[in-house]
Amino acid sequence: MRLVATIVVVLLFGLFAAAPSHALSEIQTVGAGSAADAQPQRARRARTRVLVRPMYPYRHFHSIYPVPYRFDYPGPNAKRECVARYVEERRPSGTVVTPRVRCWWVRG
Repeated sequence: MRLVATIVVVLLFGLFAAAPSHALSEIQTVGAGSAADAQPQRARRARTRVLVRPMYPYRHFHSIYPVPYRFDYPGPNAKRECVARYVEERRPSGTVVTPRVRCWWVRG
């Protein structure tokens, strides 16, 4: 019961708070006077168009996972070069040797 009463009071307060400002704005616009007193409105400027190009122009789907390299496939005459190495990782179970690979695209 108390919750219902609180909700009703809040709604009535919001209604009475919004009503006077609307009435005042109506009074001011109705009694504006002659057309010479009114300020001319400026013409609105067209909105700036922003052209967004996708980073991958050939991919027409969105993936939540990032690609591990800068570009997926740069063209027909490209190949990937990779460098592989082994790295020691310290884990709670003990030191483990894991492979690490770093790849990139090159032309040719």
